[in-house]
Amino acid sequence: MKKLKVITLGCSKNTVDTEHLLAALPPEEFDLSPEGPLDYLLYNTCGFIGDAKEESIQAIFEGVEAKKRGETARVVVFGCLSQRYASQMPELIPEVDAWFGARDLNPLLKYLGAPPSGFTRRLQEHPCGYAYLKISEGCDRRCSYCAIPFIRGAHRSVPVEDLVAEATQLASEGVSELILIAQDTTFYGLDIYGRRALAELLQRLSEVDGIRRLRIHYSYPSDFPDDVLDQMATNPKVCRYMDIPLQHIADRVLSNMHRHIDGARTRALIARMREKVPGVVLRTTMIVGHPGEGPEEFAELLDFVREARFERLGAFCYSEEEGTWGAEHLADDVPEDEKRRRLDALMSLQGEMSLEFNRSRVGSEVEVMVDAVSGDTLVCRSEFESPEVDGEILVSAPDAHTIPIGSYIKVRITGADEYDLTAVKL
Repeated sequence: MKKLKVITLGCSKNTVDTEHLLAALPPEEFDLSPEGPLDYLLYNTCGFIGDAKEESIQAIFEGVEAKKRGETARVVVFGCLSQRYASQMPELIPEVDAWFGARDLNPLLKYLGAPPSGFTRRLQEHPCGYAYLKISEGCDRRCSYCAIPFIRGAHRSVPVEDLVAEATQLASEGVSELILIAQDTTFYGLDIYGRRALAELLQRLSEVDGIRRLRIHYSYPSDFPDDVLDQMATNPKVCRYMDIPLQHIADRVLSNMHRHIDGARTRALIARMREKVPGVVLRTTMIVGHPGEGPEEFAELLDFVREARFERLGAFCYSEEEGTWGAEHLADDVPEDEKRRRLDALMSLQGEMSLEFNRSRVGSEVEVMVDAVSGDTLVCRSEFESPEVDGEILVSAPDAHTIPIGSYIKVRITGADEYDLTAVKL
């Protein structure tokens, strides 16, 4: 049997790609839990922004060193980094045996000696109670700072029937929470159905036996489909949780970003979400230091965060990415030290907002999913926390070792800090 290992870097979309690849490998021909030297060491890479690219390149160099030590016969790289830099990477690291892009899973299977696949099944790298469900690939948006459209290509929705089949398979293996992901989940359906069909997809997925939670990530604010809010308000399986990267609020910056929305419509959308889905938890991301963000625009951003009181917020400094419209047409005019100062100020403010929200939950009783066990502590999440990006609910339970990963329990929240909560099992 061929001994193979995949190291996945980058976002949850890469995780799904890896799991589709693993499921496509004939189990009678490939050993995916090997001991001793490997035949293939694969890296699924990220090429989105500078830090992620550096992490991927460093990992590849580590693979090359492993090859020199005889720990693997071949090093193979696929994913966004090799898609974006298809001509440069082989020259930079000639010791790599083969390179494949983010859209080359079937060519990669052929290289490995496996038959082609339609990639409708998954083999989870780290089985647990939740899984990511990638509902579309690529993006038709053209945000000025983003390289994703020319890495991943045009938007391509996965048909509802295929997603229901994938969800059914995952549910049969113990998954009860699906986290819907895409470059833009709210664009779902336009290319194959001629309409936005995310709400319909949520309804269909909620009918799959075993699925108890549906969570939406990476929605886009412009032309947001309000029937998704109707699902969130009325369908008990749809988490009252929305990940909606806004990136900014100042009109000048939003225009430079090519976000196709202005500050007034953004504020109206947030108000509508709060009104239609009482108790909804909103997660967003912001970019500081984007071209056109002067002191006034940054002050407006801080005021907006105070006003909107997002329960979850992440932020990063603008990174000029070669090949994007912004890199070619906008001057990167905010000094790096000023970007860092603004980032620190924004995240300090958000820490106050997050702490206030978490403290308001002390004393409440909620249902949580168990993600991990550490001694006498259960690491859990409610419908208001998404894995990897949000805080956790740490539950004190003397019988923790008897409680299976992926199970649901009732807890009372007893304490709070900026990001995590403590609780006791009921």
